[in-house]
Amino acid sequence: MAENKTQPTGASVENYLDAIEDQNRRKDCAALAELMAKATHQEPQMWGASIVGFGSYHYKYDSGREGDSCLTGFSSRKGDISIYLLASFPGREELLAKLGKHKTGKGCLYIRALSDVDPAVLEQLVASAAAERSRLHSQ
Repeated sequence: MAENKTQPTGASVENYLDAIEDQNRRKDCAALAELMAKATHQEPQMWGASIVGFGSYHYKYDSGREGDSCLTGFSSRKGDISIYLLASFPGREELLAKLGKHKTGKGCLYIRALSDVDPAVLEQLVASAAAERSRLHSQ
């Protein structure tokens, strides 16, 4: 079975953040790394070349495919900062309603700038999503 493309690496999170060209985006991502470390009680680690991940979990699908991934993480993309959360967890919709300017995808939260959202609500979202993913995959 093929291995996941995105695996933890020994690459430097600091180097990744320092390489973000836009100064405001670089500051936002550094602050987001601190917020997510606080919310998850995990140190940031690079997963692949462009995902700053926090914690890890092992998954196994009914198909037999299994692997490891970060509990939560983020990546600075061209237009937005992608924050990788669980698609569904208790309180998600209520928190998103209080978050501020954002977009969502299946398991992603997209923000343009950290100043567009309430950092306390974002921290709650990250902590709740990581806790739920840990709970689901510890069984």
